[in-house]
Amino acid sequence: MAVYKLTYFNFPALAEPIRFLLSYLEIDFEDVRFEREQWPSIKPTMPFGKVPILEIDGKVLNQSVAISRYLSKKAGLAGSDEWESLLIDIAVDNVNDLRQAIALPVFDPNEESKAEKYVTLINETIPLYMNKFENTVGENDGYFVNGKLSLADIHFVAILDFLSFLAKVDLLEGRPNLQAHKKKIFDIPQIKSWIAKRPAFSMKL
Repeated sequence: MAVYKLTYFNFPALAEPIRFLLSYLEIDFEDVRFEREQWPSIKPTMPFGKVPILEIDGKVLNQSVAISRYLSKKAGLAGSDEWESLLIDIAVDNVNDLRQAIALPVFDPNEESKAEKYVTLINETIPLYMNKFENTVGENDGYFVNGKLSLADIHFVAILDFLSFLAKVDLLEGRPNLQAHKKKIFDIPQIKSWIAKRPAFSMKL
């Protein structure tokens, strides 16, 4: 059997969709975590100086979405044809656009522009994306694409709590379709098992 080793910070973010997918596939993996203060010494050893990385039998892979897409294909969650795969990729990219928008004020060192970006985020960006996601799930029988489980659903739910933490708001408040969607994904037995045993993430950024 292949040996899987995932390396990332001690919080969900970019690595959590990979952890969800490995758990969904019932693949045992070594979950290597480190704290932010350790990053300067680890960074030079990483491909392109970034994490997460996934090692499969010692082969080092970077790019979290590409890794998730690979695992989702193994799990049968990447689309039944080219068109469905395209729709799933679009949904994942839309979620990542929101993630990047939420990260902008969080990691802005300038307090004045940070505050301005946060106001735009709360009043414009989050409502735009989250309302569209709410409608999409409502129109697709509780899923992002074609009324069935896909990478898009797992990707969204895996990073959702961390995005709410970064944005300092409950992204699901007032959005019942997405609330039901999260519960449905969390209730998948393999994912439920992972959530029950995963370590609490560090609240330090």
